[in-house]
This record gives sequence, structure tokens and C-alpha cells, in this order.
Amino acid sequence: MSTTQSERLRELLAPLVSARELDLEEVEVTPAGKRRVLRVVVDGDQGVSLDECAELSREVSQRLDDTDVMGGAPYVLEVTSPGADRPLTRHRHYVRATGRLIKAQLAEGGELLARITAVDEEGLDLEVPGVKGRKPTTRRLAFDEIAKARVEIEFNRKAAEKAADESQEEA
Repeated sequence: MSTTQSERLRELLAPLVSARELDLEEVEVTPAGKRRVLRVVVDGDQGVSLDECAELSREVSQRLDDTDVMGGAPYVLEVTSPGADRPLTRHRHYVRATGRLIKAQLAEGGELLARITAVDEEGLDLEVPGVKGRKPTTRRLAFDEIAKARVEIEFNRKAAEKAADESQEEA
């Protein structure tokens, strides 16, 4: 039997999350003044909508009310998705980020900014943007070469895709 509160919460909440075909990414309890914040992070292959978070929040709240896992001290429940600039820590994160721009810190030092084009069990196929008008290049990166990685937010992605499409048509 699990002994830590986070483990007990994970065991309690995982069935609710998986019943919605979502993944339980994180369960975190942090102090916030006289209260605590219970943050439950969920994700799915198609992302997570606000409505799904709200429905799951009601279910989680009811399940917590039915148990004593949070104890008697007041807490605030927050059910959320990982966010647009999520860290990539598991294979499924990379699969879900296919087509997205990422920044990877390499295990041997240095950083790499590239777009994921494919993911398999060993690593990633990437498209590295060209510099100073040069064409993009491809690169293979094994998972063990990555110290940490994060999705990069692209505010003008559609413009970048349109420019890339136009440059391919000209070639």
C-alpha cells in the first residue's frame, strides 16, 4: 500500500482519469497560505477541453469528499492540462508534439530548436530550421541524447507554414 499522499491521490484519481481516456500526468499538493492547492494535470491524444476539465473536476471533488485522503485542512482543487509550452518527459509527450517546434537541451551540452516530424521507440526525426535563408535540414535525435525538452509556443505558426509552403513550391 502506498504511503505518501501523492501516491494515494494518484491511485484514487487514476481510474477517474483513465475512464475518460486521458492520462494522469501530475498530482501535486502545495501550500498556499492557510490552504493547500491540489493540482491535477491531465492530458490526452487530442488535448483536453475546458469542459472535460470541468467535468473531471466535479468527479474528482466528489471522490475526494468520499475519502479522507486530503485530511481535514482546507484545499483548493485545480484540474488542468499541461499547457502549450509543456515539458516533454515521456514518449507519449513527443508523439503528441509531432509537428510542433521544440527546444531541446542536449545531454552533451548545447540546445537544439527543431520541429518534430516523426517519433519511434528510439528517438525523434526532426526538421531543423535553416539559418539566414538556408533550407531546413533533417536530424535524428535519440531519446538518450536529450537532457530535457519543451514545446515552443509559436504565435505566427500559420505564417511560418505558409512561407515554408511557398518556398517549397518555388523549388
